[in-house]
Amino acid sequence: MLKGIPAILTPELLKIMMEMGHGDTLVIGDGNFPAPSIAKDAHLVRLDGHGVPEVLDAILQFYPLDPYVETPVSLMEVAPGDPVETPIWDEYAKIIAKWEPTAKIGHIERFKFYDEARKAYAVVATGETALYANIILQKGVVK
Repeated sequence: MLKGIPAILTPELLKIMMEMGHGDTLVIGDGNFPAPSIAKDAHLVRLDGHGVPEVLDAILQFYPLDPYVETPVSLMEVAPGDPVETPIWDEYAKIIAKWEPTAKIGHIERFKFYDEARKAYAVVATGETALYANIILQKGVVK
């Protein structure tokens, strides 16, 4: 154990975040996200007992977002005609603003999101039950 590191961040996830470089991406997937098939060429970390907001909050304490791209945070768009509400996105905005106040959040069409997620360095699978709760974080630099 170490002081000051949230227990939700496993040794494996901390190691992966340390290995990542500028521009690498990390996906945090909800419980419906096909994490194992998306992460075929990436590191897969399972945090099934946790929700995305608590995972996002813990990660952003240590993970710098890329200031050189327009939207270093990307959410999966709701499919046209799907009557799903996404109040969890408001939680994400608050968490992101707490750790990275200037970071902007973008939205990616569902199938394009999957394509981008397949390019990720790592995928974190959670037990999040909210729909469209998937998020991609692009790593920046520590100054």
